[in-house]
Amino acid sequence: MTIYQVLPRLFGNRNRTRKPHGSLLENGCGKLNDFNLKILREIKKLGATHIWYTGVIEHATQTGYPEHNIAPDHAGVVKGIAGSPYAIKDYYDIAPDLATHVPKRMQEFEALVERTHKAGLGAIVDFVPNHVARQYGSDSKLFGVEDLGAADRTDWAFSQQNNFYYMPNQPFTPQFDAQGYTECPARATGNDLFSPSPTRNDWYETVKLNYGVDYLGGRAKYFDPTPDTWLKMRNILLFWAAKGVDGFRCDMAEMVPVEFWSWAIEQVKRQFPHIIFIAEVYNPAEYRNYIFNGKFDYLYDKVGLYDSLRAIVRNEASAACITQCWQAVSDIQPRMLNFLENHDEQRIASDFFAGNAERGKPALLVSALMTASPFMLYFGQETGEHGMDSEGFSGRDGRTTIFDYWTVESVYKQYFSGEEKKPETQHLYDFYQRVLSLKEKEKALAEGIFYDLMWVNYQNPQFNPDRQFAFFRQYENDTILIIANFADQAADIAVNIPAHALEFLNLPLQQSATYSDLLSGATFRQELSAEKPFEATIPALGGVIFKFKNP
Repeated sequence: MTIYQVLPRLFGNRNRTRKPHGSLLENGCGKLNDFNLKILREIKKLGATHIWYTGVIEHATQTGYPEHNIAPDHAGVVKGIAGSPYAIKDYYDIAPDLATHVPKRMQEFEALVERTHKAGLGAIVDFVPNHVARQYGSDSKLFGVEDLGAADRTDWAFSQQNNFYYMPNQPFTPQFDAQGYTECPARATGNDLFSPSPTRNDWYETVKLNYGVDYLGGRAKYFDPTPDTWLKMRNILLFWAAKGVDGFRCDMAEMVPVEFWSWAIEQVKRQFPHIIFIAEVYNPAEYRNYIFNGKFDYLYDKVGLYDSLRAIVRNEASAACITQCWQAVSDIQPRMLNFLENHDEQRIASDFFAGNAERGKPALLVSALMTASPFMLYFGQETGEHGMDSEGFSGRDGRTTIFDYWTVESVYKQYFSGEEKKPETQHLYDFYQRVLSLKEKEKALAEGIFYDLMWVNYQNPQFNPDRQFAFFRQYENDTILIIANFADQAADIAVNIPAHALEFLNLPLQQSATYSDLLSGATFRQELSAEKPFEATIPALGGVIFKFKNP
């Protein structure tokens, strides 16, 4: 599985005004209908199997549509003019910004899912379970559905059947100018802040949902009878599953009790067994809990592999540390979702990360091809997007904004402008397409077994374990040797191949084979032996993917 993460608000926007803090009218906005079959097939051809449409559910925004009776949210509790996609204000609706015809926004979403499937891709959407916008209120909920908080006892700080946590008799008094926004009693803020006075650094635009955990009462759990929030959130999952989506990326899943996930995922899969659930979990101590008890299909591998690859690319760590990354999750490796960019992280090409998208190429070989784990690509990563714009609320932070109306220049040029691509941009795009297509096409890379060669090369004078990483993948009669080079210079190397590796792969201890480099297309013949190192020339900031047939 290879997921292409995209913000529709930004992806299809052709308005090049790009005014900092610009309004919808000034800067424009991408639409769901921008994802026509041509675009979807291009994304499929890039190597994607699924698209994660980020920010499609209606969220808080300073943009109103009075002609459609859609009021803007209070500016004091909205981040940016466009607003955060993670401050949901109606779980049963589509963001009107993304609609070509606002009254038909749900039909446009349903048509998008249908087109996505027609292009041979799966559709993933966000499920934001931990918090909602401060001015949450659904005007599109199904008949008989009660709004979150509608029946809460607001004079109780905690109740098992309340949807929110309250600070009775205390008004909302943030440590910044909320521009006249009032709330009394104050509710707990989304980042587990049980105070009426969040700071600018808190998730002040959101309120925490109550799943029956009394945080101020020693985190005691009250799950019997089933908390009201559980029932409402399960029904929201079922609503979107019925729209034909293929999966949910669950925001900050570890801030919601694992018991809810176990209960809800089982109920959803009973009706929609094909649905996948991806958890944003950052605490390695909780990984197995959320997989085995929470029943998630996949978890982010952020704290392990992503953080390590980032440090290696930046020359702050040795490539040898990759071994510890896979060893730490070896029993759950196929369930870990690998990535090099997403909406939370800085762009590889940004000044805050590597300063050059080319430096991410060896990391791509490792992240996408080392194991059978799924891989996630962030839109614009394949075009070397710098993320160095000062869009507005997000500032110049090396990330692509999720809070502002904007056009991502490299994405616009790749998919919409018709302009001739710069050679370096086309080269990078072709590299991503080649690697991700191989991941899908080659069984050895998609499903094969893995063997790490580093342990016999730490003291090898013809191999630099700080800048190079080598491993095998194999499926049936196909064996692939991959060597990634994080160094700025090409290298003539010789890799030690231990007898144990050949025995593990059921290969002769000595054989001559014809190799094809799946990246360059070059072929050559060489001996593979436990007695003699394997010689190769590997390009700077890249690598080789040598495939050969087993005898």
